[in-house]
Amino acid sequence: MRIPPPNSLISAQFTQNITDLRQSISQTAEEATTGRYSDLAAHLSGRVGTAMLSQKAVDDIAFQREKLSYREGRLDVTQQSLKAVHDRASGLDVSMRSALGTGDLLYQGTVARDAEAALADVFSALNVRFGERYLFAGDATATQPLPSAEDLLTDMRAMADAATTPGDFATALDTYFNTPGGGWQQTIYQGTPGSSDPDAVTAADPALTELISGLAILAISNPVNSPALIAQNPDITDLAAARITSGLSSVTNVRADRGVMQEQLQVQKEALDVEETIFTNAFNALTARDQYEAASALKDLEAALEASYLLTSRLSSLSLLNFLR
Repeated sequence: MRIPPPNSLISAQFTQNITDLRQSISQTAEEATTGRYSDLAAHLSGRVGTAMLSQKAVDDIAFQREKLSYREGRLDVTQQSLKAVHDRASGLDVSMRSALGTGDLLYQGTVARDAEAALADVFSALNVRFGERYLFAGDATATQPLPSAEDLLTDMRAMADAATTPGDFATALDTYFNTPGGGWQQTIYQGTPGSSDPDAVTAADPALTELISGLAILAISNPVNSPALIAQNPDITDLAAARITSGLSSVTNVRADRGVMQEQLQVQKEALDVEETIFTNAFNALTARDQYEAASALKDLEAALEASYLLTSRLSSLSLLNFLR
């Protein structure tokens, strides 16, 4: 049997030591960088389950915060759109009543044109999207809720031409905007009447339809080209201004409701922050590695590796002849 020389056995042992040192250096370097033990199973032993539960709680909180942030973003955009609707229609009711009160047909025409432009802007604001989702379309989030405002004005002129009395027009108007089979939900609004999302506001919301109907009547009340029924009955235009006043108040209430939701979201996010701090501290207590300690250990390991390399090098050149010299 061939017996290996002693220096070969020692060299093999040093080689194994060098391999172990390099592995330890790699792990310690990672720990010095991340502040975590690289081999949690070995470090934690029987406490692995506790640490994993803490980590899962932290991950769940991050997921919940992401959902809350998404809701927060939708509510922010919804609020901005409702504010744009409110601001664009604000003042037109007062202006039209002033024009009617003084009998100023020129001013009445100016307000009517402004109402028409405001109606187009309101439609644009209600067609807003958050990502790929239309916010005012109810559950039909992939469908643009409103067409051109001119489509509505065409229907309004047709109703005014068909009505023989202001009462007939008021009845037709109520049917058009407030019944499922009316023109608003059949030919104009393309979303669903309601929404499964409690945060959402649809363009079929009574606050919005009241405001829109008032703007539409004002828009077709220009003395230059208004339907005969409206020209002969200024009370219709005055009632339209009242619709705008009421609609503006209702939109403010809708915005206030969403403001409460936003405040609740903020409270929930703050509660998540507290929970995250608790679970993160618990996880860190089990898994954190002092980075300064790890850096110091890394230096010691590197020094040991360098010494091992040096000894291996000297051992490789060791022979009886060199010893006798």
